[in-house]
Amino acid sequence: MISGEYPPMPGGVGDFTRMLAERLMRHGHDVRLLCQAGCRDETLPVSTVDSWGVGGAVSVRAWVRRIQPDVVNLQFQTAAYAMSPLVHFLPGFIDAPFVTTFHDLRFPYLFPKAGRLRDWIVMHMARASTGVITTNQEDDARLQALPRRRVIPIGSSIGPQIVSAALREQIRQELGAMPDSFVLGHFGFLNALKGIDYLLEAMSRLRASGRDLRLVFIGGHPEADEESENVSRLDAGIKRLGLGDAVHWTGYLDESEVATWLGAVDLVALPFADGASYRRSSLMAAIALGCAILTTQPVFDVPAFQHGSNLWLVGPRSAAAIAGGIQALMADDGQLCQLREGAKRLRRCFDWDLIASETADFYGEVIDDRR
Repeated sequence: MISGEYPPMPGGVGDFTRMLAERLMRHGHDVRLLCQAGCRDETLPVSTVDSWGVGGAVSVRAWVRRIQPDVVNLQFQTAAYAMSPLVHFLPGFIDAPFVTTFHDLRFPYLFPKAGRLRDWIVMHMARASTGVITTNQEDDARLQALPRRRVIPIGSSIGPQIVSAALREQIRQELGAMPDSFVLGHFGFLNALKGIDYLLEAMSRLRASGRDLRLVFIGGHPEADEESENVSRLDAGIKRLGLGDAVHWTGYLDESEVATWLGAVDLVALPFADGASYRRSSLMAAIALGCAILTTQPVFDVPAFQHGSNLWLVGPRSAAAIAGGIQALMADDGQLCQLREGAKRLRRCFDWDLIASETADFYGEVIDDRR
């Protein structure tokens, strides 16, 4: 397995690779890992490269020749390999069945005015691979012309956790919530596609009608470099809408603390501007924890997402739709309970043992293709 990210480096691709490797080994497979210098793991053999340029590509080929694997699986995301264009040519550089797992199909920056070459280099990588795995329906639709592909979703690194009534009450008191307050939670980075502007506008409308509605940004940190510009913009929106007393920021939290806070809110609100998707790790975390979730309708059909059964789906980019959904759920404790039970059933689709089993099955198909 090859990954540009791996613990202790931060990043979702690295976390996914670690979890998948651990489960594959539990299933009896022999896993070897190649990643960036500085990465380490006490449970499996790790080799490293200093860069993903020409020298790195030569090192990858030498490593594969040395260990003679049945299959090579590259965990790919554009930013995970320091934007190196050479990574896209590894499938043709390696003499072994080669699977590329696309965590997204966003195009790399190559050079100014690269234009269509940026699209070509990613698609070349997909076509040159013996097989491809996508983590969501959107990317699978773009690769539908390829004969050997499979959608295998990501799982969450945050496991289920029981939050006692006393701890839940303690957390809600931190927010200044009263017994009849309705508490929304948002988890994840705060970029423009998260639809937070619409959520704030929906909150403003509901509070203006007398609803005691509060929002906590779980894990969000106003000082974080990667989201400081978005946080500043959101702070301005919160102030303009008069929501300062109704919004709380937790700052950085570890996984256990995230689980506790998500378990303490009444409804997790994830109004993605581009629709709910398997690619959203924040949504996967909320599902894994069995939360009641309001999110936006997927752009591509996701049969597992069922409105009213396991998710409450509203139209994207619409404060009115979000407000209507929240208002309906605030008045229906039974529906909230049904959503929580539905999320617990839905999380079986994203179980790590199932992900590992489907991945190993796909490896077998790819290996048979090369015989």
